[in-house]
Amino acid sequence: MSTTSPLDGLRFAFGTLTALPVRVSRWDRAAARGGMLSAPVVGLVVGGCAAGLGLLLLWLGASPLLAAVASAAVPAVLTRGLHLDGLADTADGLGSGKAAEDALRIMKQSDIGPFGVLTLVLVLLAQVAALTQLYDASWALGALAAVVSAVAARLALTLAARDGVPPARPEGLGAAVAGVVPVRGAALAAGAVALAAAGAGAWWGPYGSGGAVVVIGSAPAGAGAAGAHFEPYDALGPVLAVLAALVAAELLLRHCTRRFGGVTGDVFGGLAETAATTALVVLCLGR
Repeated sequence: MSTTSPLDGLRFAFGTLTALPVRVSRWDRAAARGGMLSAPVVGLVVGGCAAGLGLLLLWLGASPLLAAVASAAVPAVLTRGLHLDGLADTADGLGSGKAAEDALRIMKQSDIGPFGVLTLVLVLLAQVAALTQLYDASWALGALAAVVSAVAARLALTLAARDGVPPARPEGLGAAVAGVVPVRGAALAAGAVALAAAGAGAWWGPYGSGGAVVVIGSAPAGAGAAGAHFEPYDALGPVLAVLAALVAAELLLRHCTRRFGGVTGDVFGGLAETAATTALVVLCLGR
């Protein structure tokens, strides 16, 4: 029996979930298992790039809206829009109201229907609006939200690839990764991400009311110490955002499984965008 190194899983994850120039050397089920378990790491890199560009624009004097647009655009660019395309195709398939075979055929078409267009517009508007609110409240909160939402989006893919979730087609990315992740592995991944989200919130949360200015170094003397105080919601907020993202993605996953008979690559894209948007919206609540 062949063994799979962690690097095989990382190559699979970055090679299939991003447009980065990573060569995937193995396409077997073992490599797919490692890749889907590594999906949150991909989210960390994508989210870090999104947050970095947003912070750079703010530092250069751009508005929170422009920084939000940039942060929302980075994941689309780094995936060549595959997740957004999957979201649109999934919306068209679900909105068609047709039987599974016909709905899957609609999803494979190259054009985007009215349900897909409407879903894309609403999702992107929600993402930009949420990031604008968070960047406006604090640069640190906006950056944290960009990272948390990207990681939650890829964690949703890990859970969707768990054992017991069938593919809707015998070919494609959905068939390659469906059912490869043990339920215990998916649960451990979710727990690890939740703990990391709590830690990140506890670390960055005290800067939520103007604290990003302290990070940049432009606050008046003593302002950082006075403003950087820990609140329980600092750690709890990101965890709730991740949990809400997973619940929303799970509801969509179950609906798609009932309607299509399983998952496809398009469904995975729809799950990622649903989870990311949900996480951003939850992070806005109470701010």
